[in-house]
Amino acid sequence: MKMIVVNYGSDVFLTACEALNACDILSYLERGMSVAIKPNLVVPSPAWSGATTHPEIVDAIICFLKDFGIKEIKIIESSWVGDCTKKAFKYCGFEELSHKHDVPLVDLKSDSHTTLRHGDIKVSINDQALGTDFLINVPVLKAHSQTLLTCAMKNLKGCIPDSEKRRFHSIGLHKPIAVLNLLLKTGYCIVDGICGDLSFEEGGTPVEANRIIAGRNPLTVDSYCAQLIGRRPDEIGYLDYGKNLGLGEFFSNKTGMIELNSQKKPIHFPDIDRPADRYSGIINEDSACSACYSSLVYALHRLGKASYNKQIHIGQGFKGKSGAGIGIGNCAGGFESFVSGCPPKATDVIDMLAAL
Repeated sequence: MKMIVVNYGSDVFLTACEALNACDILSYLERGMSVAIKPNLVVPSPAWSGATTHPEIVDAIICFLKDFGIKEIKIIESSWVGDCTKKAFKYCGFEELSHKHDVPLVDLKSDSHTTLRHGDIKVSINDQALGTDFLINVPVLKAHSQTLLTCAMKNLKGCIPDSEKRRFHSIGLHKPIAVLNLLLKTGYCIVDGICGDLSFEEGGTPVEANRIIAGRNPLTVDSYCAQLIGRRPDEIGYLDYGKNLGLGEFFSNKTGMIELNSQKKPIHFPDIDRPADRYSGIINEDSACSACYSSLVYALHRLGKASYNKQIHIGQGFKGKSGAGIGIGNCAGGFESFVSGCPPKATDVIDMLAAL
């Protein structure tokens, strides 16, 4: 039976240890395996901001693996387009973790890649991810301005080259994310649900939930996590695609469930307020990359302005187009007012919009 473990607690290391000891990960591990741990370090922001994986969770995973007898362990990641993975490793506490356990940090931005195909979809995947025997996916449970949810399945986007990340946006995020998860197998998911941002993937408005979710199947785990942030699994495009590809089943009453320390659940859970939803009426988006789109939403959120006289255009679909509106990023550089950058800095977007 498929199983999900949910453990509650404010001591992140202890909560992760308890979840690992209660889940069925040992059913799939073998002592001679090489293991890669893939956190979410999309930006160099501390975990308490709601954007990135708590290093204490990865610390617990490394201790667990070493106690079991796993000797070959590495931490792999590639921050989103326009940011520096090495900076994220350092700023988010993973450089210190690497020294503590003598575990290498692998920046996939400088890694080679192999292109695989399923049907009409080709995906280039970093070789350090493909070459490991067992991939432990350690995403943050949080909302996303374009896909509504980012968790285990979408976290694998950190295992593809930057050029491929851009291409995913140009062909529609959902189907290639599902195919990526078909081609790159996750060994186990340990979800950081401690304080993910339930409105914005870049963090800044974290919500204290103090939980860690563990499970084998990323689609089943993600469908459970979607419901935790108020979304039906069938609202998330890549979950529907994944189910149709045979990646797994949505969480249901047939899924085995173990809940630990339920008395430690936070008493108050605030209403979910997604900044991106407030500005949908003024944003004309066509194949925008997440980093670019997030800069715009963050700027609008900071300015607190939900209306402009002209539409704001953003995304790769506006390359070569021009007009009287507002353009965000190099792809929309043909518009009357625009901010350059790939992605543009949110501060530059703020300055431009504030002057209108």
